[in-house]
Amino acid sequence: MVGFLSFVALAVALAAPAAAFPAHGSLAGLSRQELDDAMSGFGEYTRPPPPPGPLEYGGVKLVNDADHPFIAPGEGDIRGPCPALNTLANHGYISRNGIESPSNIVRGAMEGFNMNNDLSKFTCYAAFMVNGNLITDLVSIGEKSPKTGPDPKEQPMATIGGLNTHNVFEGDSSMTRADFYDGGDVESFNETLFQGFIEYSNRFGGGRYNLTAAGQFRLKRIQDGVQHNPTFTIVAPRLFSAYSEAVNPINMWVDGRQDDGQLRLDHARSFFEAARFPDDFHRAARPMSADNEAVVHAIHPIEPGANIAGVNTYTVDRNAPRLDDKCGIFEYHVNHTLRTLYPNPTGNLLDAIRANIHYFYTAMEARGCTEIFPYGRFEDGESNNYYAPPDYPEVELPELGTLPFPPVELPTYSDPLVDVGPGATTA
Repeated sequence: MVGFLSFVALAVALAAPAAAFPAHGSLAGLSRQELDDAMSGFGEYTRPPPPPGPLEYGGVKLVNDADHPFIAPGEGDIRGPCPALNTLANHGYISRNGIESPSNIVRGAMEGFNMNNDLSKFTCYAAFMVNGNLITDLVSIGEKSPKTGPDPKEQPMATIGGLNTHNVFEGDSSMTRADFYDGGDVESFNETLFQGFIEYSNRFGGGRYNLTAAGQFRLKRIQDGVQHNPTFTIVAPRLFSAYSEAVNPINMWVDGRQDDGQLRLDHARSFFEAARFPDDFHRAARPMSADNEAVVHAIHPIEPGANIAGVNTYTVDRNAPRLDDKCGIFEYHVNHTLRTLYPNPTGNLLDAIRANIHYFYTAMEARGCTEIFPYGRFEDGESNNYYAPPDYPEVELPELGTLPFPPVELPTYSDPLVDVGPGATTA
């Protein structure tokens, strides 16, 4: 069952970009073969390659090296809301122009940060399938770009909007980026928010950003949204990315020779603001997951939900998957989010969707999740109906949840909150 709040958030988020971004060329009136050829953009379509496996060497390694110097983005280069991806682009671990394939992003995240292979695949393919061009196998790490290829006109809900697209993977309560509601700029570094990050690291982390500080600051940013953003929402997939965002700096921005889970604040600024590896920076000591997000979540447990009638009306979506239900998040993402964007794909698009769902699933296999086929299998040809193998019960199509649920009273602070911009108040 999918939550009504999740459906509404997705529908609203997708409607706006569809109107805001111009088409990159009309595909009306083309035959399906002509459409497939046009969608490929850069030659004959080939099925996208699988993501790479784990690194051969997964230990400490200098990553700010001569082969990967910092080069600030030039004219036309794209950067987005994720400081980690911006850093990888600025150092050449992924394409410096900000347009890249998911398999190369997985490789870059492992090489640059020593991100665990499964986490790299989960994060990358979850974002790529809803923000990237599945035919050309390219995604913008920021704004929508014609460099990823033309939009699939037979799928009007699909925006191919890049990682800036709000409430598909990027979302509210970022640690150092403003909410989309506050002017629409979700990619620029926000000094005021970073000062809050520093304040909470000093108050709860002894001058370093650690799991204790992360738990308190994650709650603060959620409360900021509840209190000041009438459209605030935090449901899958943003629920996962918000908590992953909270722990990834601890797991992957602490120098691997230090390896103590205590992030220096000058290093934090280097990543968040400059998107730059600190001098002589060595990646994490071992492939890192985000499983310690459970520690952060346990400090102040928050259930998925949204403001449903203006500020301070946060309501739990009891049908949305919880943070610890990774198999549920996987199934929700492909059964609902992706199916909403691509309700009836055919031809090369159908083939690419099937391939990417499988690559996404490989990130979940070790958790014991069941592979699902919401668009059928490769051998099913043009049939894109839901397929369930004989030993797996047929799954009902997503249904809308029931509203309203009673608003949830969030924990309150005993200290003044850091001002987060015009119109903010203290508690």
